[in-house]
Amino acid sequence: MISNRRYWFLLVLILLVYVAGMFVTLMENDSAQFAVMAMRMYQENDFINLFKGPQEYLDKPHMHYWLAGLSYKLFGLHDWAYRIPGILVTLLGAYSCFGLARLLYNVDTGRLAALVFMTAQTIMLSVIDVRTDAVLTGFTIFAIWQLATYIEQRTVVPIILGALGAGLAFSTKGQIALLVIGIAILCHLAYTRKWSALFNWKVLIALLVFALAIAPMLYAYYLQFDLHPEKIIRGRGERSGIFFIFWEQSFERLSGDGMGSNSSDYFFFFHTFLWIFIPWTVLGLVAFGTRIRTLFRIRFAYNPKFEFLTLGTISLFFLIASFSQFKLPHYLNIIIPLFSVLTASYIYDLYRTKLVNTVKVLLAIQYFILSIVFVATLFICFYVFRFKELYPSVLLIILLLIITYFCLKREAYYLRMVTLSVYSSLLLNAVLNLHFYPNLLKYQAGSGMAEVVLEEQIPVDEIYKLGDFHTWSLDFYMKRPVAMLSMDELKKKHNIWLYVDDTEMRQLQQQGLDWDRQYSKPHFRITRLSKKFLDPSTRKRTLDKMHLIHIY
Repeated sequence: MISNRRYWFLLVLILLVYVAGMFVTLMENDSAQFAVMAMRMYQENDFINLFKGPQEYLDKPHMHYWLAGLSYKLFGLHDWAYRIPGILVTLLGAYSCFGLARLLYNVDTGRLAALVFMTAQTIMLSVIDVRTDAVLTGFTIFAIWQLATYIEQRTVVPIILGALGAGLAFSTKGQIALLVIGIAILCHLAYTRKWSALFNWKVLIALLVFALAIAPMLYAYYLQFDLHPEKIIRGRGERSGIFFIFWEQSFERLSGDGMGSNSSDYFFFFHTFLWIFIPWTVLGLVAFGTRIRTLFRIRFAYNPKFEFLTLGTISLFFLIASFSQFKLPHYLNIIIPLFSVLTASYIYDLYRTKLVNTVKVLLAIQYFILSIVFVATLFICFYVFRFKELYPSVLLIILLLIITYFCLKREAYYLRMVTLSVYSSLLLNAVLNLHFYPNLLKYQAGSGMAEVVLEEQIPVDEIYKLGDFHTWSLDFYMKRPVAMLSMDELKKKHNIWLYVDDTEMRQLQQQGLDWDRQYSKPHFRITRLSKKFLDPSTRKRTLDKMHLIHIY
């Protein structure tokens, strides 16, 4: 369907975009926060206790932080080292998409599924702004692939690997992993009627492997929380870490208890999907609708040409997640591999059945998406953050000309559709990683102030803050968390540095305190972009300032 030469060329380009993003400054909040949490483990050589700043952390399990801490030990305390485990597990996820699609369909569908997965916008973003979901997604689809392989082949190795993958996914983010894996396997069993796979001695081995895989995480939770019922976590005592991860965690998010409620919009994940699966969104939705229509037409009778694993899991996950009172866009990452397989199978069907008119319409839609990406990149490069030198403009023009060549090249419609979709993602994310994010992060005061600390050789153990606000990027790039002082403690100290905002500076002046040196950096919550910020003429009105002052 797509030549090996072109396929590997596209994969190399995707990897180059991933690598370009490895060296982008860590973003607040989550990415920088998790990097600091792993930094504390690494520096203190304590891989048992989880802390978020000074507070003990009972929210997500340990695996993501363990992997980041291990990467620090191997490569040193760098932002790119923090990202390495997430990227590697994402590549495992891409290979698992290939494996699952090959199992359910054929090799060509598998190759397409890996391309779709690696270039979906939320996956591109997840290897830059690395959170627990990057690791969760890769381990989850790996487990689904291996367990589905066991159902089809009944051999022992896949079920062992599947159980290991499920254990690692559960140790990364808890019950959500088992929910998705369980739904996927049940949907596959229900459609193929291969229930006998459950009644086999190999399942007992899988349960043992799963128990061994999650044992380190449970032991760490037991030592930190179960042995210390006197600890108060989020306003409650008598907290069992083991009970929390097996029962309370997901229910707290569904109900809003503990985590709070941030959205009662039942269509939140639907309109979120419209952007996180770019440039494949329309193809994914058409694939979903077409597969539903087909299954109803055959009345859900088993047909070896079809599968219910992807469609059933996606449908049930959307239904359950939509009733959650706590929603974030990256919660959908875990089902992107399944959407990738479903979309790839539909593209292959278009190739196999030669539905020329349908392909022409979808190709026109992909041209429209590409045109939007063109406009967005020009908007970013020549308006939001203007190029200041000539060579970036030349490189961008060359890239646009290459894509234009493939737009005009006379070749099969389906091949053009796949190629241009991948190029849309590459163009957008190359511009984001190499130009937009580096300029945007100049307005993240913490990382900018850390550069000042290093350049001016300010002792990091003499830097304090007055408020309890988080300073994740400053903490990470100074390689030391900023300690907190009360106003009374401050009055007893001399020759120290304070990291403060405008309000706190005024409070210091009202208290009669003075300073002899001051460094200031603009600050904006960069993960919450606004129209006024993106407009250079109004950007200054949206900025706050953070200051580093020397109290003598």
